[in-house]
Amino acid sequence: MKNEPPEAGTWKTLKSLGGYLWLADRWDLRIRFLMALFLLACSKLLNVYVPFLLKDAIDSMSGTGVLILPAAVIFAYGSARVTVQLFGELRDFIFANVIQNAIRMIALRTFKHLHSLSLEFHLARQTGGLTRVIERGTRAIQFVLNFMTFNVVPTLFEIALVTAIMVYKFNWVFAAVIFFTIAGYIFLTLAVTEWRLKFRREMNDQESKANSKVVDSLLNFETVKYFGNEDHEYSRYDHNLARYEFAAVQSQSSLSLLNVLQGAVIGLGLVIIMTLAGKGVVAGTMTVGDFVMVNAFLIQLYLPLGFLGFVYREIKQGLIDMDKMFELIGVSSSVSDAPDAKPLVVDTASVEFEGVCFSYNKDREILKNISFTVHPGETVAIVGPSGSGKSTLSRLLFRFYDINAGRIKIDGSDIRTVTQSSLRDAIGVVPQDTVLFNDTIGYNILYGKPAASMETMHSAAKHAKIDAFIDGLPKKYETEVGERGLKLSGGEKQRVAIARTILKESKILVFDEATSALDSHTEKEIQASLREVSENRTTMVIAHRLSTIVDADQILVLKGGEIVERGRHAELLARNGEYSGMWAKQQEDSAEAS
Repeated sequence: MKNEPPEAGTWKTLKSLGGYLWLADRWDLRIRFLMALFLLACSKLLNVYVPFLLKDAIDSMSGTGVLILPAAVIFAYGSARVTVQLFGELRDFIFANVIQNAIRMIALRTFKHLHSLSLEFHLARQTGGLTRVIERGTRAIQFVLNFMTFNVVPTLFEIALVTAIMVYKFNWVFAAVIFFTIAGYIFLTLAVTEWRLKFRREMNDQESKANSKVVDSLLNFETVKYFGNEDHEYSRYDHNLARYEFAAVQSQSSLSLLNVLQGAVIGLGLVIIMTLAGKGVVAGTMTVGDFVMVNAFLIQLYLPLGFLGFVYREIKQGLIDMDKMFELIGVSSSVSDAPDAKPLVVDTASVEFEGVCFSYNKDREILKNISFTVHPGETVAIVGPSGSGKSTLSRLLFRFYDINAGRIKIDGSDIRTVTQSSLRDAIGVVPQDTVLFNDTIGYNILYGKPAASMETMHSAAKHAKIDAFIDGLPKKYETEVGERGLKLSGGEKQRVAIARTILKESKILVFDEATSALDSHTEKEIQASLREVSENRTTMVIAHRLSTIVDADQILVLKGGEIVERGRHAELLARNGEYSGMWAKQQEDSAEAS
């Protein structure tokens, strides 16, 4: 889309939007759409007829002095004005469902699509800027639809209709003056507004950057405090605010210039029209009512055009905002289901890595020819120094990324041949970095299985050794955990994560440094619970503390992306190799700490 001309992007955006307005399965919304257009046509035709009523009223009074007929015409004039407004309100009332449904469907589709994208996309994105794209895009839909459907197109239709009436009723000179006045007004407005758009773009750009910095800074509140960098954060934020301020001042100054020029064009047109009409009245070829009617037509056209600069700018910006949102919908995921993908059916829950190679980028290979099997009900531990690729194995099993070579199989099925949803249903993960939703403890535990009963949730909390802590809180399971779970300690967050994974009841479990944030006493308690939960389940444990995996059925030692040793705890110690050295170092550190 980025290589296309702006016009192509605009038409593509409008075409996409049109699909949400003209839904094939929603005849009620189609009928509303057509009714709104019918009411719009009625209001415009009646609006064009209003100056004729005004002319008749004035001519009647100036011609006979009798007030019976003028009173009737004046009443008709007032009724027509009220009816035009009534048609407009009915149109907005009927069309509201169409617009709001389109906004809802587009926002929901965008949200669903973002969740369907790979981890690679989400690691590269900026949350603040992304939410602003969605917010602006959905807000722009209502504006663009309302003003393009009910302002710009109908106004152009009204201009053409009035010009034709002037030719028919008087002569081409009146029509030419009105046409060229309006055309000059539109050309001037669009040209100056196009020039002004650069200031608006700069405002939006700086607003997004400032918002992203605010979100990023607040999400890392503790880090800011640790390093005392409040002034640094203020300076970064103020830099974007200052640039926004400069662009906003430029935008307002150029708007004032545009308003003056618009007034001059309309004023010149009114002077010419009134002069021509005045000469016609003096010459007897026109009545006073004709004089007023011609003037009313021009003013009536000028009123909606008074918003043209604003409407044009907002519609163009709205189309840009919508285009960015539709671009998000158009982003393809680097990990997707195969066309013939079938749900994974887990029986014994065996896991096999077969010659797996993987790299996040071409410059550095993370995993090299990794092969191992986790037999049904076994626990395999993966250890090694930081950066050896331990956590990458769990991400590949969960299919956050696709491997470069080899195969990963569950019960003999290559995970690339099954649906991602069924694959992830079969795996329960406790990550190293636990992030909780800004909701209650109960909500975060139930996230593992939202339909679970309270008794099941309490049982999961008990297995995770967090039930006593929760029962001691005033609001118990209704206690709010705060943004990203900041109201809880690291150990408490980890135990909530363990509880919701237990609740998920998956046949395959992955613990990625699951007890790293716990003290040694709590760690031993949870290890006992994890052994109980892992019984008869296939389990992968990624560990830093070797003391937590001494009972594993198999231990894999990773170094430089390769498996350099494998075996049980006692076997590896006896070899006096890499694992033995790691064990001796940790025992030494533990003794020094004691």
